[in-house]
Amino acid sequence: MYLTIKAISVLVSILFAFAYFVWRSRVLVQLMNSTQKTGPKIETLVPRLIAVFKDVLMQSRVRRKRVPGTAHAMIFWGFIVITVGTVEMMVEGVFHEINLAFISPTLNHWYQWFADIMLLAVLLGVFYGFFRRLILKPKYLVTGADALMILAITAGLMLSLFAMNTFKIATDPISLFGVYPLSSKLYSLFGFYDLSTENAFIGTEIFYWVHLLMVLGFLMYIPHSKHLHILAAGPNIFFKHLGTPKALEKTNLEDENATSFGLGKISDISWKTSLDLYACTECGRCQEVCPADLTGKPLSPSRLIHDFKEELFLQKDLLLQKKYDDIPSVIREGSAVTEDVIWSCTSCRACEEVCPVNIEQTNLIFESRKNLVLMESKFPAELQTVFRNMENNFTPWAFGSDTRADWCKGLGVKEMADHPKAEVLYYVGCAGSFDDRAKKVATAIVKLLQKANVDFAILGKEEKCNGDPARRAGNEYLAQMLIQENVAILNKYKPRKILTGCPHCFNTLKNEYPQFGAQYEVVHHTTFLADLLREGKLKPHKNFQQEVTFHDSCYLGRWNDIYSDPRAVLEAIPELKVTEMPRNKNKGLCCGAGGARMFMEETIGKRINIERTEEAIGTNAKVIASGCPFCSTMLTDGVKAKEKQDTVTVKDIAEILEESLT
Repeated sequence: MYLTIKAISVLVSILFAFAYFVWRSRVLVQLMNSTQKTGPKIETLVPRLIAVFKDVLMQSRVRRKRVPGTAHAMIFWGFIVITVGTVEMMVEGVFHEINLAFISPTLNHWYQWFADIMLLAVLLGVFYGFFRRLILKPKYLVTGADALMILAITAGLMLSLFAMNTFKIATDPISLFGVYPLSSKLYSLFGFYDLSTENAFIGTEIFYWVHLLMVLGFLMYIPHSKHLHILAAGPNIFFKHLGTPKALEKTNLEDENATSFGLGKISDISWKTSLDLYACTECGRCQEVCPADLTGKPLSPSRLIHDFKEELFLQKDLLLQKKYDDIPSVIREGSAVTEDVIWSCTSCRACEEVCPVNIEQTNLIFESRKNLVLMESKFPAELQTVFRNMENNFTPWAFGSDTRADWCKGLGVKEMADHPKAEVLYYVGCAGSFDDRAKKVATAIVKLLQKANVDFAILGKEEKCNGDPARRAGNEYLAQMLIQENVAILNKYKPRKILTGCPHCFNTLKNEYPQFGAQYEVVHHTTFLADLLREGKLKPHKNFQQEVTFHDSCYLGRWNDIYSDPRAVLEAIPELKVTEMPRNKNKGLCCGAGGARMFMEETIGKRINIERTEEAIGTNAKVIASGCPFCSTMLTDGVKAKEKQDTVTVKDIAEILEESLT
């Protein structure tokens, strides 16, 4: 009789919990599909499955933070193992004779043994979670009641299983003692051998129900909690942007059906962005590495994702009814997302680099900027001059485009108009053409190319700004105008290889110009110089007896995964010693110039370039090496601000190499 009542009760409980879970999840899916933009298309399947295997099953990105990552992985892997047993419990509760032992007694024996061990692994991970949130309290980790309750429920699930297993052993100690290794220890420790079979059965059933109801309650709670990422993380990783190089999405400005551009309302996001919001684990890793947050700016990537998710749920009814006109702007009076938040981003992508579930925070930033500029005409005042210069002079600075090639007078540099068959087109960029400091770098690059007998030419007056500052500042219209004019010039000459002296030019020409019909081999000058050294076309011989620390440009490193080539150039120079900063390579700190911040004032908090310069000076290196004109400018200003210009010099890698050949 009891088994029949139990079967009915278990079945009803399971059906109710799963029905509620499906209903809540269905609302989330409807909400995700109620936004106006479409998401990414699945072009390749195998790389996506590999990404899911690495980042979900193997927890590779989670384990980058060794101790917290290992603790999380123990919980995750333990849950996978224990879930098999939980499902078995549910099935056995309804159909009493169907369990793992029915399928294979040997398999059941080894599973129960291993699952009992994994209970302890999960508990250890949970205890560390409590210790980290209540004792260590890292600044970036938000400890709310929700997080603590999830940890408590997880601990309760494991303890209830330990108790159930221990009572189960007492029902048949001859057969079961040793099958559950840790529970057998508890059986002996607490004297369960004196327990009657009847009381042992009652204890087993009590903790069976405790565990089952906690599991079903947790299932019903997931769609409401921060643990929504349990459902969304896997799909989000599957649909992530593949590869390190990342291009901003091209906006169809000629779309006659478009009522706005960019992200003004929460309805303007795509279903993939909604999935990003669902997948956030609120681990705070992005905030920990964000240069804006580190220096007192109002931007925190984790808070940004949280605030957009709250906005999505706040406008749920209007979204589901598709009443888009009634939905207010995300940036409005009283909103947590302010203009200062949106304009604080340097687009370094450090947040995306460390995110364990591959959220693309910068997409929200750039799309919001696009809406502010194109639809609201709201942007920092200093950008007004920058936009005007780019429109009239094709450069962010107030220099006439007819003087773009003046920097190389007397160097014997040919222009593509006179030498259209050149093997390499050296795309100088605005900084190399007009900035006095960057001109010296461009000159060093030219001298190195000439010493290596490279057949190259420049565009001269035909070259225009690549469009990166305009795109990152949200002025997509201006950016596309510049890009299309450059594309026409490039397609006229069809260069075999394009060499850039700036990571921003490199990233845009390589990753974004193909969207506009110009797909060419593009190489950054540090990679090109490393190749010349490997081929023996350049042979440094002069000792460089100074200690050097190298600053990784975000647009060369995190945007394009180029870390080894700049270092290879430095390592080829005799007597040069490279001392790395604590934050280097994919963990490097931004200089503060990316995302068009080069052309904006920094009035809130500590200047980012000062933060980075202090770290560079702390290595005691006498030379700070860079491969980016924007980085060089920011670091030079930082050195001057710290009054170290008499002892510390900022140089481009090309300058250091050229010196070693002189």
